[in-house]
Amino acid sequence: MDDILDKVVSQQDAFKNLVSKIPGFKGYIERGNRRMADKLLRESVSKSFETQYQRLSSIERELISNGELAYVDDVEGAAIKIRQFIDRVRTAAYGYAGIFDAIKINEAELANIYQYDNYLLSLEETVSHAIDNIEASVGSDGLPASIKHLTKIAQAALEAFNKRTKIMQGIEK
Repeated sequence: MDDILDKVVSQQDAFKNLVSKIPGFKGYIERGNRRMADKLLRESVSKSFETQYQRLSSIERELISNGELAYVDDVEGAAIKIRQFIDRVRTAAYGYAGIFDAIKINEAELANIYQYDNYLLSLEETVSHAIDNIEASVGSDGLPASIKHLTKIAQAALEAFNKRTKIMQGIEK
């Protein structure tokens, strides 16, 4: 997360650097940088999961061509959960609300949101391994269990993201 924030800060123009020296305005600039860093992180999460979603589409086509139609619906169920996750992450509110926004996020809540975002990013590797297991299980007795495992992981990702949303809305801490 710090790398993304550093990237945003390093790309500030001279005007922002000058204005950040005005009392009270520096904090606003820093919060704006955190907001942009949060957006970049969420874009990264959604892009990495998009790759995994595409892999599931390939698996569905393979199942159809192998005549294993009974499993297509189950894989599609997992794919739908991953698609929901991608869409929610991509369209989520930024990690810091601006002065006139309805939702206000303090620094402690923002740090908590970053932890969720980092967790969500780490889930991509878990999803990738689960999809690897499905690919390896096509045509074997282990296919139903591997699909069920992926569905469970996709549901956990959705639940973690829902908790992030509740923190942003001030419903949970």
